[in-house]
Amino acid sequence: MFLGWSLGANDAANVFGTAVSSRMVRYRTAVLLTALFVILGAYLEGVQGIKTLSNLTSQNLLSAFIVAVSAAIAVTMMTAFKLPVSTSQAVVGAIIGIGISNSQFNFQGLTKVVLCWVGTPFGAILIAILLYFLLSNILNRLNLSLVSLDFILRTGLVLGGAYGAYALGANNVANVTGVFANTIGLSPHLLAIIGAVSISIGVITYSKNVMYTIGKKLVPLDAFSALVAILAEAVTVHIYAKIGVPVSTSQAIIGAVIGIGIIKGMRTINIKTLFSIMIGWVSTPLISGIISFALISFILGK
Repeated sequence: MFLGWSLGANDAANVFGTAVSSRMVRYRTAVLLTALFVILGAYLEGVQGIKTLSNLTSQNLLSAFIVAVSAAIAVTMMTAFKLPVSTSQAVVGAIIGIGISNSQFNFQGLTKVVLCWVGTPFGAILIAILLYFLLSNILNRLNLSLVSLDFILRTGLVLGGAYGAYALGANNVANVTGVFANTIGLSPHLLAIIGAVSISIGVITYSKNVMYTIGKKLVPLDAFSALVAILAEAVTVHIYAKIGVPVSTSQAIIGAVIGIGIIKGMRTINIKTLFSIMIGWVSTPLISGIISFALISFILGK
């Protein structure tokens, strides 16, 4: 529940941050929609990712608990710094720490996950660029009035955010409960529901700070650009949910926003903010890995 809460507090920004920051969707509306569709996505499509993550290394109840606590601490630290980070990387970093301690780790499975991590931001950049030109061409051809355009963009941001929340639940619930799949005797679907509910609580209670880092500080976004970013992030993460690999919604949305920045000119990208976010990406799995290694070593007296 702690890990799910920390994921929700950090990753809700990846779903609706651009829409809220562009003032096209209210914060309260955003968190309620995110909470609802995260649960739906986790229940319908979250099981495959849980199976993938559970196969990275064998876990007992103690090691699974340490992985969850270590990852939760790392993500909560980054949330306090208002940095969008990867809960996937935090969990895998903690699993690696446990794996090093007990010399049991599936490096073949890790290779698959890491390759998908690398592909996530670059895939989102490409999808964002394609969507930007495609949707702008469609809207230009429709020749809409300002009132009609505003209605379409607001509706699109709500629907796109709901889809993004669905993809978040489908992909990232594995990060919350995947390590418990073979340890506490609960079905994958029940684990998915527990993870989704805890994510939703984090969304509702503590997601505001990180949300504004995405939509304001990295690249200033208008309503149309916000819509493109949300859709690119959602499509990217949903693709990996289908593959069964939990990836970072943070990296997907940052990639999408950078893709928009490339179109508008690299000068629009706040390099200082981007650098801070990348430092967070590198630090998160390292911190969670160190914490998990230290905890398991201390408890077992190694």
